[in-house]
Amino acid sequence: MANVTQTPLNPGDSPLVREALSSVVSRETSATQAVTQAGDAPGGAESTWPRPPKCRVIAVANQKGGVGKTTTSVNIAAALSMNGQRVLVVDLDPQGNASTALATEHRGDVPDVYQVLVDDLPMADIVKQVPDMPGLYCAPATIDLAGAEIELVSLVAREARLRRALTAYEAELDYIIIDCPPSLGLLTVNALVAAEEVMIPIQCEYYALEGLGQLLRNVDLIKAHLNPTLRLSTIVLTMYDGRTRLASQVAEEVRAHFGDTVLNTVIPRSVRLSEAPSYGQSVMTYDPGSSGAMAYMDAAREIAHRAATV
Repeated sequence: MANVTQTPLNPGDSPLVREALSSVVSRETSATQAVTQAGDAPGGAESTWPRPPKCRVIAVANQKGGVGKTTTSVNIAAALSMNGQRVLVVDLDPQGNASTALATEHRGDVPDVYQVLVDDLPMADIVKQVPDMPGLYCAPATIDLAGAEIELVSLVAREARLRRALTAYEAELDYIIIDCPPSLGLLTVNALVAAEEVMIPIQCEYYALEGLGQLLRNVDLIKAHLNPTLRLSTIVLTMYDGRTRLASQVAEEVRAHFGDTVLNTVIPRSVRLSEAPSYGQSVMTYDPGSSGAMAYMDAAREIAHRAATV
């Protein structure tokens, strides 16, 4: 009796359907990113990323919401840790999305960043190892952090409390990545005072540059009065849709204005990036072959190789 190929019971299992879905995600990747991946594919010949000469403290900031701050913080951190770097993610957003994506408990009575800032709890008491990710750690945020903006106002050296906590934290780290809230309040100011570098995710859409001037003015003010070592080191173009002319125009405008500060790699729109946090994972472990994961791996590689030059 001749062999008969069975039709999959689930239409989603059809090779044609899988191929179509795959092409929708993969075609979002920009030409620039494709060139980067072709020359230096993740998991390829290059196996060791350079360690920075000293710990790099990077604040990921943009007062505009929904531009990919948390997604960028979590996935850059995961990509760095997967390549031998020791990374701490400090969740400074009361929503606690970075803590969720890194499967770090941040509800109830869990010690969090709020107690570090307001009650002087040592950072070592709240930092947790991220499950199944050696070298990756998270300082979680709970909803209590929402009240910190008000409570910090009356405290001594209110702008430098996070810097003091990180300075006293003696763990050996290569990177500290601070996920800032979508505001320019005291939490973001604490992040900028504690950091040496600012990374700004910019969405490839019409309103992307609106409000960016105010953020850059704040960076300049903090540099002048509170943290002379602060500098804008990295701009990441996020939510890039190669099918639209607008995305290309925004990318060109940002590159023309900021030059080499902008990473060559752009982050495409990807369903996988949105899905991963609901499984308590970064996209790097949730779907390593997706366009979003490969883009963040390339972006992290660029950041690691800039360590000696920024």
